[in-house]
Amino acid sequence: MVETFLGEVLIDPFAVMNTIGLVAFALVGAAKAIRERFDVFGILVVGLVVAFGGGATRDVLVGRIPLALQNVGEIALGTLGVSLALALSFLLDSPDDHPITLVADAIGLAAFATAGAIVATEAGIPSFGVVAVATINAVGGGAYADILLDRSPFILFEDFYASPAVLGGLSFWAVTTVGWTVAPAAAMCATVTVGTRLVAVSRGWHLPTAQTLGLARDVDGSE
Repeated sequence: MVETFLGEVLIDPFAVMNTIGLVAFALVGAAKAIRERFDVFGILVVGLVVAFGGGATRDVLVGRIPLALQNVGEIALGTLGVSLALALSFLLDSPDDHPITLVADAIGLAAFATAGAIVATEAGIPSFGVVAVATINAVGGGAYADILLDRSPFILFEDFYASPAVLGGLSFWAVTTVGWTVAPAAAMCATVTVGTRLVAVSRGWHLPTAQTLGLARDVDGSE
């Protein structure tokens, strides 16, 4: 089973992106749980939720059994990501804010946006659905993890995070629409997503709120 899984990774764009995303997001999720002082089991749970939450939602939307329930290799990859986070916690004071984790997060976002776009396209979902599934695959796990961490999903109120996945999904759809194959479309989606996310992090991009646009008052009554 493991040999079959490794063989697919070498020839299948989806397998490549899914593998990268699982390890990267498990690392990111576990790093967040470590910061919140969760025990080892809690760290494992949060890491795996970030790794598998978006993909499981994607699979339910396209009508198939989540891959995490079909292949032990996927669980192994998620566990590897958690192990890497634990190792970083011994080496770094704040692993969740370290550039290694931030870059891993951007890579995971790109990989999962691409994986979602591939699955949606193969399922025959129209253009809006391709972008929606790509975005859900990319940010769903993080949203579930935030609930476990007892906070509102950060993609709803801060940071320029879901937007790169939307742009990546749009680029995938555009490339396939003009007749290119899945492989170059996947490369374009991943490049757009990771590039946009890293630029957003480096420049501190945020989407405006109703308050900053002058459309609503702050709680204290100021404009």
